[in-house]
Amino acid sequence: MSDAELYYEVRGSGPPLLLINGGDGDAAMFGPLAGLLAESHTVITYDLRGNSRSRLTGPPGPQRIEEHGHDAHLLLNAAAAGEPADVFGTSYGGMIGMDLLARHPRQVRALVAHEPFVIDLLPDADRWHALFQEVYELFEREGLDPALRKFSAAIGVDAPPEPDQSLPAPLREMLARIRANLETCLAYELRSFVRFRPDAEALRAARFALVIGGEGPKTLLHRTTGALAEQVGAPIAEFPGGHVGFLTQPADFAVALRGAFEG
Repeated sequence: MSDAELYYEVRGSGPPLLLINGGDGDAAMFGPLAGLLAESHTVITYDLRGNSRSRLTGPPGPQRIEEHGHDAHLLLNAAAAGEPADVFGTSYGGMIGMDLLARHPRQVRALVAHEPFVIDLLPDADRWHALFQEVYELFEREGLDPALRKFSAAIGVDAPPEPDQSLPAPLREMLARIRANLETCLAYELRSFVRFRPDAEALRAARFALVIGGEGPKTLLHRTTGALAEQVGAPIAEFPGGHVGFLTQPADFAVALRGAFEG
């Protein structure tokens, strides 16, 4: 990658499995899940470009899902030894997986997309694009916290907690990185990422599964997942936990994910 240097981690042995994070883009969020899946797979996790330890080598600017899909392609070239990988992506990560699948289908054995944020498929997409522009302008005027409150309330998903000195150091450090990543998300990712439209034909032709979290009220992410399911004619499975069930309930999530790939 000429304009970014990706930080990634590899655990375990066996068939390759790539885990792709969403808007906060930190590999540590997959740590508990990756440790469980590494019992049977070579698990690859990474920080998205411009997030945490994956630094940009040029000036920051609006990012596109297609850039991240190319990153995933190059990462699999480096870490999967040419073997097709199972791919799990959550939120934006599901969209990155869809782009990877559409452009490099031989690299993806199966794709599981968890609550993909495909706003442009909704009938009221224009309203959401306008709201995300308001969130960005609020971020520019007043900073991260007011913008994050508006964004979280609108989509129905809680923001990550702030770092606290009482927390164990690894968790505190991860939360500090995520907080910085949220600024990257609001400034350079959110408004451009939600313009992504998946290649429905490629998804219909692939081993592709859609899943949602099973806790709490229906969220905007449930709506976007439903819109994509309707477009590609795919069922939706329910996984343990909410939008970050892979972090809060990793053991149950690992069982469900293994089942989705085997199915």
